[in-house]
Amino acid sequence: MKRLAGFSTLALIISTTSGCGWLWGEEGYFRDRGGDYLEARQTAPMQLPANVEVRRLDPLLPVPQQVASSKLDGEYEVPRPQPLKVSAEAGEFSLQKSGASRWVVAQRVPAEVWPVARQFFADNGFNIVDERPRTGEFSTDWQRVDQLSAALARRLNGAATGETRVRVRIEPGVQRNTSEIFVASAERPVGSAADVAFTSRGSSSSLDAALLDEMLVGLTRSTAQGGSVSLLAARDFDAPSRVSLSEDGNGNPVLNLGADFDRAWSGVGRSLEAADIRIDDLNRSLGVYYINLAEGTQHKGEEPGFFGRLFGGEADKEEIEARAERYQIRLTPVGDSVQVTVDKDLNTVAPADVARRILGLIQENLG
Repeated sequence: MKRLAGFSTLALIISTTSGCGWLWGEEGYFRDRGGDYLEARQTAPMQLPANVEVRRLDPLLPVPQQVASSKLDGEYEVPRPQPLKVSAEAGEFSLQKSGASRWVVAQRVPAEVWPVARQFFADNGFNIVDERPRTGEFSTDWQRVDQLSAALARRLNGAATGETRVRVRIEPGVQRNTSEIFVASAERPVGSAADVAFTSRGSSSSLDAALLDEMLVGLTRSTAQGGSVSLLAARDFDAPSRVSLSEDGNGNPVLNLGADFDRAWSGVGRSLEAADIRIDDLNRSLGVYYINLAEGTQHKGEEPGFFGRLFGGEADKEEIEARAERYQIRLTPVGDSVQVTVDKDLNTVAPADVARRILGLIQENLG
């Protein structure tokens, strides 16, 4: 303890001594090095032996060309960075690139993108010969460029020289309620009967890139003009091939859907909204929709304003809690199908009559 007090006293004496420039001054050991970079100078590049292969490495954080001069006298105020230019209104469709891959991202669910994308190709002269709405995929027949619409033929002139067919695939996007549209093409000489395979997704040949560019323009124009979405086609996208309401071994109602989990999840969510059933929360990884039968579907824009939240928010919450009828709709993959059941909570199944009513509404709105 005495030794520690001695060191503290020594440090205090040194710090208060006027002749301690060797410690804190410009040439001191603890001098401020924050401005050393201003004195840095570019040196000659490293010289390597002639037989050594040189590969240039670009700097990850390059120094900007226009920086404050170190020769300026007095204080210098570093200018604030300019804000990024962001468009006032983001479009519903945008082109994404990653290396050689190109695809279109839509701010809509796949069920809504499917009919719009299909209509674009049909309107431009493509003969659609294979449609798989439940997997989000359709393909066109072999065609020459001059058999397409005049505008598209001019755009594809040079990108396609023979007969062409196209495969379009629409997948759920990374973000919720978005979709990704991929285009893959195949080409063969005019008159050939060869069955040429489609290019792999993401290879993006010049023809694929041209088709994506034109599709982006067409979809954006359709949205700007108030193009409608075919609800019938949207329903076909996630509608299961088979739907049956039965009971398990304990007599609990079970809705069996002949679809993969992605389509079943989308279809059940759409059906709940169509049946005007409030979805309080959802957990896709667990396959659970948390619903409240006492409330109708909450649409966008229905949230109370500032004064509504200020004067009536708490009262509304209390009223909602008092009349709440909460249940859990659980989707369980079983082989090539999905079983939909209704629980009161994690450990309690819902009453049979309530479960049968909810599953009946889902079945009714899936068709």
